[in-house]
Amino acid sequence: MSQATRPAKPVLLGQNTRKEFRERMQSGELKVCIIPVAATEQHLEHLAMDHDYRSVMHVATAAAERNSPHVIVAPSMNIGISEHHMKHIGTLSSMPGSWLGVLFDTIRSMQSAGFEHILVLNGHGGNMAPCKGIWGQFQQRLEINLQFHSYWDLLPSHIWKETMQSGDYPGHAQEFETAFAMYAFPENVDHEAMAAQTDQAPALATPETGKILVESIIDHVAQHVKEMVDGENVWEVPPFFP
Repeated sequence: MSQATRPAKPVLLGQNTRKEFRERMQSGELKVCIIPVAATEQHLEHLAMDHDYRSVMHVATAAAERNSPHVIVAPSMNIGISEHHMKHIGTLSSMPGSWLGVLFDTIRSMQSAGFEHILVLNGHGGNMAPCKGIWGQFQQRLEINLQFHSYWDLLPSHIWKETMQSGDYPGHAQEFETAFAMYAFPENVDHEAMAAQTDQAPALATPETGKILVESIIDHVAQHVKEMVDGENVWEVPPFFP
């Protein structure tokens, strides 16, 4: 890619040269790092197995762009904790201990780069319990504003309740995730397979529903990140024992 076509302030960490990244950190321009975590796993017969990865990256990148040039997105962890899906071949899964080790090393690397505000943005339900169980220890070890949120949790409940036909939010490959894909990356939806499969709940999804939900999620995640940039949204480190 020529210099003329490269973005001036790339939001993806890997698109920066080491010189660009170093200078952005040293100038104080970069304030927040988003680390997306997700999975590669079965999503019924009709959705591509990279759905969780693509959805969290879609949200993270859009939120970072709205807060440019102050936010960077680190490479996604696109393998998650998915043992409950392993009977469907093609699913990739990591054991909780090894997965948390890689996540901590990624967070630590960004802290070493100078970030004091880091958001781990989650796109897969199986990652939630292990993270919530150890998060206080991560915070105590690093002593920074380290947050963990699933992107769907940052959407106020009244929006999805008013928008969706079902009450299954976020669900797994159901109305919400199917509508997300129909709007954001429609090539990931196999409509013939959806019509033929036993589970017909995903058929409630529409691109119009997806647009409302996805854009609203991006709005709220972007605002959450802006408050982190401004130093107004800080998680306190759990107290140490005296």
